Amino acid sequence: MMKKSMVARCAAGVVGGLLLTGVGVAAFADPTENGTGDVDVSVEIAPTDDGSLSLTVAGTTSTLTENGTTASYRQFTGALPNVTVTDTREDVAPGVFWYVTGQASDFVGSAGQPNITPDHLGWTPRVVTANNGEVSEGDTVDTSIDGGANGVGLVGQELLALALDSAEAQAASGQWTANADLVLKTPVTVAPGSYTSTVTLSLFEDSY
Repeated sequence: MMKKSMVARCAAGVVGGLLLTGVGVAAFADPTENGTGDVDVSVEIAPTDDGSLSLTVAGTTSTLTENGTTASYRQFTGALPNVTVTDTREDVAPGVFWYVTGQASDFVGSAGQPNITPDHLGWTPRVVTANNGEVSEGDTVDTSIDGGANGVGLVGQELLALALDSAEAQAASGQWTANADLVLKTPVTVAPGSYTSTVTLSLFEDSY
């Protein structure tokens, strides 16, 4: 009789222990937040002196005036402001080169005239700073009025480029300036009025 009673008490103790353990787990599963604190982390990072590659344009406007019109087309000429590439880097990997392109938008009329598309605008680039052949100007780009294989207008044409002669050649630091003669040719039937286009000049870097 005594043994049976002891077994019963042991069983009850085990069950009670399990119940107590379960209550403890439930309490920690649902914590209570008793406050918060914020920490502002700041750092000042000094500029490096490794140099940079950059593009600047001397002006933001260019006006074309009528010049050289014929019985076949109307022609308007002007000039692109000076475009300067500056490379102050001392350590550029071999075969890395840069180039500048020009992309014209439609000429949009101020009075709702039909647009004049970019293929009607051409240019003749030229380097205007002395150099030892490390840079070169892009090719002359003709208009669609001129026709021919190069008569595509300013649709992403090259203005100026670093001229590396091999994948082993290394870019030189320096500053170079180029500009371009602009020419717009339109049909003689073009609607009169004021037109505006934007030529976007972009500096890219690539490698062999």
